[in-house]
Amino acid sequence: MFPARAILWCAAAAWVLPAAAQTDELRFVSGLSEYREIRRMLPDWLRHQADEKLDARARTVAGIHTPAELAARRAYMREHMNAVLGGFPARTPLNARVVGTVDLDGYRIEKIIFESQPRFYVTASLYVPTTGAPPYPAVLYPLGHEEGAKAHIAWQQMLGSMAKKGFVALAWDPLGQGERVQFYDPDLEDSKLRSSTTEHSMLAAQCLLAGDHIARYTIWDGMRALDYLLSRPEVDAKRVACTGNSGGGTHTTYLAALDDRIQAAAPSCYTNSWKRMLEALGPQDGEQVLPRWIGDGLDYPDFIYGLAPKPFLALAGIRDFFPIDGARETYAEVRRVYEALGAGGKAAFFETDEGHGYTKPRRVRAYEWLGQWLKGTPDTSGEPEVRILEERELFCTPTGQVATSLGGEDVFSLNRQRVAQFKAARAKRDAAGLRDAARRLTAFARPEGALEVKTYGALPRRGYRIEKLVYQSEPGILVPALIYVPEGGAARKPAIVAVDGAGKSAAAEDYAEFARRGFIVLSIDVRGLGETATSAPAAAPARGRPDSPGPFGDYASAQTALLLSRTLIGMRAADIVRGVDLLAGRPDVDAAAIAAYGKGTAATALLHAAAFDPRLSKVALERMLVSYESATAQRLHRGIFEQIVPGVLREYDLPDLATSLGPRPVWIVDAVDPLEKPLPVEPVRAAYAGAGNVRVLHRRAGGPVVELR
Repeated sequence: MFPARAILWCAAAAWVLPAAAQTDELRFVSGLSEYREIRRMLPDWLRHQADEKLDARARTVAGIHTPAELAARRAYMREHMNAVLGGFPARTPLNARVVGTVDLDGYRIEKIIFESQPRFYVTASLYVPTTGAPPYPAVLYPLGHEEGAKAHIAWQQMLGSMAKKGFVALAWDPLGQGERVQFYDPDLEDSKLRSSTTEHSMLAAQCLLAGDHIARYTIWDGMRALDYLLSRPEVDAKRVACTGNSGGGTHTTYLAALDDRIQAAAPSCYTNSWKRMLEALGPQDGEQVLPRWIGDGLDYPDFIYGLAPKPFLALAGIRDFFPIDGARETYAEVRRVYEALGAGGKAAFFETDEGHGYTKPRRVRAYEWLGQWLKGTPDTSGEPEVRILEERELFCTPTGQVATSLGGEDVFSLNRQRVAQFKAARAKRDAAGLRDAARRLTAFARPEGALEVKTYGALPRRGYRIEKLVYQSEPGILVPALIYVPEGGAARKPAIVAVDGAGKSAAAEDYAEFARRGFIVLSIDVRGLGETATSAPAAAPARGRPDSPGPFGDYASAQTALLLSRTLIGMRAADIVRGVDLLAGRPDVDAAAIAAYGKGTAATALLHAAAFDPRLSKVALERMLVSYESATAQRLHRGIFEQIVPGVLREYDLPDLATSLGPRPVWIVDAVDPLEKPLPVEPVRAAYAGAGNVRVLHRRAGGPVVELR
């Protein structure tokens, strides 16, 4: 028995071999001039796919000329959005209460706590005029990602100004901000993740596994905030607008698209186009990326069609990190539709030569516009002075945190409850149905046509040679590969397709040992790994985007794939199946004896490939995530986005998929938890209990493999 690293099949036995250093000659593709941009292959390919979808969408929406055509587009958008979000919770009692009041010049601020879901507490500030006569027009004010949440200076300035101008305005702490930190650390007295956008994306991955979306929670908070706003006797329910900046602009757009009670909307620093966003920044934080959005022929303007032809104002900054061209192009499309419906005067666009933020020029334009559409007269009085309070003065809870003052539910606990609902139903699915579900959810498409291969010579070694080649998985996707071929022996040899998250040359000596023992080994870099791994961004990520790679792996490619109705898992599985095609077509390979080995991030894709391709006779998976459910049972995770299959826990989990391969044998070696740490024996054995074809192996601190089953 060798030190554990990679599995070698020989009859029914398994050995593990030592790791090896990479060499430049095995990382050959990036050194060739024709593949100089190989690290841009995946993002460029994804963007090209997106451009084709978006161009087709543009031709479709060019046909919108009548109210009926607009209504059909609105219905299509809402149907898609509700499906992606996972549906909304029930409308339960808000149990709203005023826990304090601050009296100021011309208005008061009421400190509000309500429950958007049972024991899911929302902390809010209600700005109420103390001059004039109610009922007043009202403004729903979702917040951006700035520090301080509802106490942020710019928000207080605008909310106080609106109250002085005779509007009731409601702002609430978003998830991960202000008094609603979801990953609160009492020692830090702050979020474990420090950033609200990172909190959003950490939770987003877990929600996607459950078949929901983090925006299901954030949008519902906004809808319930609107319920509360309209319950107030001071508010005229027929005169309600929504405005906010950045993440608040996102939710202004979402809420206006879905809730007909909103009569006008003015998002700041959000309106854009996916074509320009993918060129400039890529996907932002988890709440802003809706799976299948581009794949189903939708774009930013479709949110606005949920509101149209009601009044709409887009506010933008020329020097914002969100590309100004995208904002201008989307407004041009929307204005054409408004004009076709005879409502051109209700669509407006305002830009300033500034960066990101609800800056004073944009605020003043918003006051003017709100006056026009909620009061009948544009407000040209400018911006009054308001008193800015300290954050603690606006606290609704004694400690300034829901987590330590009220407890209750958070997104993590609610998502866990959702996952538990699906587990019993999963157990009833048979193996064939499970594999069909996996094909559908991963959007796996079996590669077709002749396999195109380009060779780059061979490296002679004692007892074997290493052939270097590149094959095309699908048009535009190239897979660098190494084939270890033993000398002599039988005319047809058993073979192994190997894929390692660290790249094809990470275990070169292991594969060399396989070759010396008579195996042909195909080691490949599936898209986005090894030599095709996406380069780190040249500039710091935008405010709304979690750091990359950080805890999320290739976040941009994973999220772009989801936008396109694809998954990295499904696409990487196709790359692996294409590698099996290559092996099966070789005259020196025994096509009935092709095994598979996957490690790390790549192991999850390999397991799916084995489920889709029965030619893989045996499978070994080292350092694979023990289960998708584990990523929802543990608050923090790493690298999960590259492995996400949206809705997977409604249909299957990794242990189910491994079991469905039976009677083909599957080895699980050193399975890891969601933080990529090797698990002790018992949790792995429990996760794969009852799987007769699965053998769980464990390596103790670099020693030999201990066979557990």
